[in-house]
Amino acid sequence: MKTALIIGGGFGGCATAHQLTLAGGWDITLVEAAPFLGAGVRTQWYGGHPYTFGPRHFLTQNEAVFSYLNALVPIRLCPEHEFYTYVERDNAFYNYPINSADIDRMPDAAEVHKQLAEVKGVADAKNLEEYWLGSVGRILYEKMVKHYNMKMWSVDDCRTIDDFNWSPKGVAIKHGPRAAWDTAISGYPYAPDGYNGYFDIATAGVRVLLNTRITHYDTPKKTFVINGEKRTFDLVVSSLAPDELFESCYGVLPFFGRDFHKIVFPTENVFPENVYFLYYANDEKFTRLVEYKKFTRHKSPTSLVGMEVPSLNGKHYPVPFKAEMRKAERYYQEMPEGVYSVGRAGSYRYGLDIDDCIEQAMEIARELKEGGREHPVPVARWRKI
Repeated sequence: MKTALIIGGGFGGCATAHQLTLAGGWDITLVEAAPFLGAGVRTQWYGGHPYTFGPRHFLTQNEAVFSYLNALVPIRLCPEHEFYTYVERDNAFYNYPINSADIDRMPDAAEVHKQLAEVKGVADAKNLEEYWLGSVGRILYEKMVKHYNMKMWSVDDCRTIDDFNWSPKGVAIKHGPRAAWDTAISGYPYAPDGYNGYFDIATAGVRVLLNTRITHYDTPKKTFVINGEKRTFDLVVSSLAPDELFESCYGVLPFFGRDFHKIVFPTENVFPENVYFLYYANDEKFTRLVEYKKFTRHKSPTSLVGMEVPSLNGKHYPVPFKAEMRKAERYYQEMPEGVYSVGRAGSYRYGLDIDDCIEQAMEIARELKEGGREHPVPVARWRKI
């Protein structure tokens, strides 16, 4: 029987463990530094309310991935969910992505329409600012995009952000009703504990080592020291940042994190009906608020809202700078056959979500079944645009 090491017990690691288990023939060890599986997707409780670290609704355009997860943790569809952005200069909430229906109620609607008629497109855009100016013009960019991204990425100038394929979530200006992501399946588990049951199912029969860190990495030889024991594996799948597998020999890959604040309000609901997220595009320290019972359907006379403040606390968001992505590519080039890097941190891609982690796990299983990668390209380079 072949041996597999999975480093990290978040969604990417657990999904990979499950796919290998389904394939059969693997003795699997999963190492997780935390005392629980699921990372930020694991449901915790505060004030009697279930929550995750940031919103973790399931959003996908892949019906096979939806069917897979829905069979294990039944998903309640929520296509009605909406996002609002607060623009202080107008003292108004607008839809996000930007919706053409909102423009006529803006105090500067005439000038916004004029700029929209004159936009040059994004073919030659070299940075985030040029992309948005070419999409929506300066007024909408400055109202709804500029300051949000400055605080999101802790930059003084959005022209320094030179990777922007993740923006603006597929559409710059939406026309018509704003339901979910339009073509995506949107949902959240029925279970009060969210996805927690999946992590148990996915790791059944797997040797799970919680509260455990690898103390030495010899990634080229697939040899690691775990709990003082040196072990060599046939397959390694990591959801750590790729520099950690090579002791940051080419330099540390930067990330942004989040300070997460939980607030219980003395009302049954806080946000308007169908509004799940509130973004704040001004000089507030926080980026967004999330009302959790919109996802969980938790019944309570109070409501839990999560506030997210950008910080260096945790490795939640790889930075959108091409120089850092090139550095990540150098680490991927060092990975030998049989070493994969998955998940948002492992792939060093901002836009990866739950469905992408599952797709990566399925792709690894497929490649192994077919006898290895057709090309020496780590799964980490795969991304959904």
